[in-house]
Amino acid sequence: MAEKIYDVTIIGGGPAGMFASFYCGLHELDAQLIESLPQLGGQVGALYPEKQVWDVAGMPGVTGHDLIAKLKEQMAVAPIDQFLGETVEDVIKEDDGTFTIKSAKRESRSRAVIIALGNGAFTPRKLALEGATEIEGKQLSYFVNHKADYADKRVAILGGGDSAIDIALMLEPVAKEVHLVHRRDQFRGLEHTVTQLKQSSVQLDTPFLPRTLTVEDDETVTLDLKKMRSEDEAQLNVDKIVVNYGFTSNNAALNQWSLDLAAERNLIKVDSMMETSIEGVYAIGDGVTYPGKVALIAASFGEAPTAVTALAKKLYPDKRMAMHSSSMGITK
Repeated sequence: MAEKIYDVTIIGGGPAGMFASFYCGLHELDAQLIESLPQLGGQVGALYPEKQVWDVAGMPGVTGHDLIAKLKEQMAVAPIDQFLGETVEDVIKEDDGTFTIKSAKRESRSRAVIIALGNGAFTPRKLALEGATEIEGKQLSYFVNHKADYADKRVAILGGGDSAIDIALMLEPVAKEVHLVHRRDQFRGLEHTVTQLKQSSVQLDTPFLPRTLTVEDDETVTLDLKKMRSEDEAQLNVDKIVVNYGFTSNNAALNQWSLDLAAERNLIKVDSMMETSIEGVYAIGDGVTYPGKVALIAASFGEAPTAVTALAKKLYPDKRMAMHSSSMGITK
C-alpha cells in the first residue's frame, strides 16, 4: 500500500489552527492537525477558560471556554484528522517538494504545511514535589477541562495569578470546598477578579508554600504547607489539586526543524498569502509578521482562510473553490 500523503498538515491547535482546519475540511482537503497539548484550544483554552474575549467579531465578551467550544462545533461540520498530545520535532522538505513531519510518536507526510504555533509550544510549570509526577492525571492536574470532574470534591488550587483565580471561581459553585494556596498575601490578578475572589467562599491559604505531599490510603492528598517568612506550618487534605504556576512558551522548536524560515524579531515572515520563505509552508497567528500585522485572534481568523485558499489553489489549480460558506452547502 502506498504511503499516505496528506494535502495539508496544520501544526498547532489554538484558535488559528482550529479555524484553519475547518477551512481545510470545507475545501475537502485531506488534512491533519497536530497539537502538543492533550486538548485543543491552545493558550486560550488552557489559560483563559473563564476570561472574556472581546476581539472576536459578533461574539462580544465570549469566554475562552465558550470560544473554543464553538470552534470545536464548527470543526465538526467538516472534520479532519486530529492528533493531540503530540509535539512536532522536525519538518523536513523532501526533494519531491513534499514534507515529512516527525514527532516522538510517528512520522507522516504532507504536501503543504500551515504553522499555527502562536507564541510557541507551551508547557505548564510543574509542581516540584516528590510524588507529584506519579499522581498527574489522577489527583493532580494542570488543566481543568471539565468542571464536573470536581463536583463535590475538596480542591486545592496552587497559584496566585489571573488563571488560578479564574479556576477557583469557576470551581466554587460545583466543588465541596475550594482552597487557593499562594505564597504571597497579594494576588497578581485583575482588581475586579480579586474582589470577586474575596467575596466568594474560596478559602485563601496565604502566604503558604507547599513543601511535601502525601497520598493517603483513601487516595486523598495531604499537602504540608510552610508559611513564608515564618516557622509556622499547616496541613491541607484534599481530593484534587490543580497546579497553576504558569507556563513556559517559546518557538525554540522551530530552530531545530530542518526548515530555514526567514524571520524578524523571532517572528516568521510571511507574504500576503501567508506563505513563508519556503514554498509550501504557510504560517498564521501570533507567531507571524508582515506589514500591518495585528496580534489579535480576530486577525488570525482572517489569515487562516487566506492561507488555506492559497495553498488549495496551488495543490488543485483546476478545482473550483467555493469562496463563501453560503455556497458550500453546509448543514447542521
